[in-house]
Amino acid sequence: MSHHLEFEQWVSFPLQSVFAFFSNPENLPRIMPASSCTQLIALNRVPPPELPAGSGEKAAGVGSSIVTSFRVFSFLPIRRRWVARITEFEWDRYFADVQDEGPFKSWHHRHEFASARRNGAEGTTIRDVIDYEVSFGFLSSIANALFIRPQMQSTFAERQERLPELLR
Repeated sequence: MSHHLEFEQWVSFPLQSVFAFFSNPENLPRIMPASSCTQLIALNRVPPPELPAGSGEKAAGVGSSIVTSFRVFSFLPIRRRWVARITEFEWDRYFADVQDEGPFKSWHHRHEFASARRNGAEGTTIRDVIDYEVSFGFLSSIANALFIRPQMQSTFAERQERLPELLR
């Protein structure tokens, strides 16, 4: 059974710098909860086409693969490997990744960015659209309801809380 989640956040930072931060896989461990002890294990970075001036050279374009490791449960030292691949990329608009190896039966995560004005201030809206399947057979819906969905909601809530400081 397929599941769908969306998260949205506005930050008071310019679109170009927010996109540059998120499109750099080296920042992934920084936006994950500290309790997950996420580590970047390997990165095969394929540069995106037409690198805009001042964007840096850290963005991962289509074909890039990112290998991370994280703690499955914060209270246990058991780690899980996750291999993701960038499948879509458009400068300052969006990029998407899919899971090639990891904890889900399937995973598609689209990261969307747009300039937005709130309370008279310019900033950026960050929107995450996630479609995934859990691989626990007939227990998938129960596992998703009890553990997986709440964990993902918690992960994004923590990211939203920490992101303004990380972007400074």
